[in-house]
Amino acid sequence: MLSERPPTARELLAFYLEAGVDCVLADEPVNRLTEIEPEPRPAPRQVVPLAPRQVASTPALRTEAALAPDAAIESARELAPKAKTLAELRDLLEAFDGCTLKATATKLVFADGNPQARIMFVGEAPGRDEDLEGLPFVGRSGKLLDLMMATIGLDRTSAYIANVIPWRPPGNRDPSPQETQICLPFIKRQIELVNPEIVICLGKPSSQAIMELKDGIMKTRGRWRDYHTGTRTIRAMATFHPAYLLRQPIYKRMAWKDLRMAKKALEIGA
Repeated sequence: MLSERPPTARELLAFYLEAGVDCVLADEPVNRLTEIEPEPRPAPRQVVPLAPRQVASTPALRTEAALAPDAAIESARELAPKAKTLAELRDLLEAFDGCTLKATATKLVFADGNPQARIMFVGEAPGRDEDLEGLPFVGRSGKLLDLMMATIGLDRTSAYIANVIPWRPPGNRDPSPQETQICLPFIKRQIELVNPEIVICLGKPSSQAIMELKDGIMKTRGRWRDYHTGTRTIRAMATFHPAYLLRQPIYKRMAWKDLRMAKKALEIGA
């Protein structure tokens, strides 16, 4: 029986990158499975309780309350409408500390494209390439999105692209429902400020967050729906995310039909 060839360094690095390991935490590996002798407990310290007035004014307690999910969602809902321009909205996100994803992300991934575009594409969250460049859809799925837009005569000078979540989840994991709710007021305000004629939600998570749809992408794609911004009604549609099409290219034909519907709507509205 032949033994398997050990993987090369390049193959190991490719495996780690695919698994979401894209940074080094220490110079030497650490075996977390070895037993470590417990350190002796220090002698208990005498704790002097704070007076009620001191507890109420402790900055650490105020910070912890501000970072609680419910408080962060409420803070986002209050802050987002205050942005009068896309630049102000970006500044708000740069200063916003209510989402824990910001602490692990490299850059804020705000948007790309033309802010005066008639059509806006909204994905779910940035990936590794997007996190490094600070722009949405610049990796493999971004290249496919560029090709998809080109089939209906669009590019990044005639379309606007953003994500529901502006920070990359660690290891490309799915954003939690709480993280989505925290970021949702900002992407909704972004749609209001861009004010496109058409919004295309890329993938199930985006369509569920933006259009509040419950079914999967197979049932929801390719149908026009009304999206209300508060000041006007925009036509919205769900279609497949480019990353999904890379894994399931058989559905590219359906995505092409969806984009043709969008092109026809733009031609009619011209």
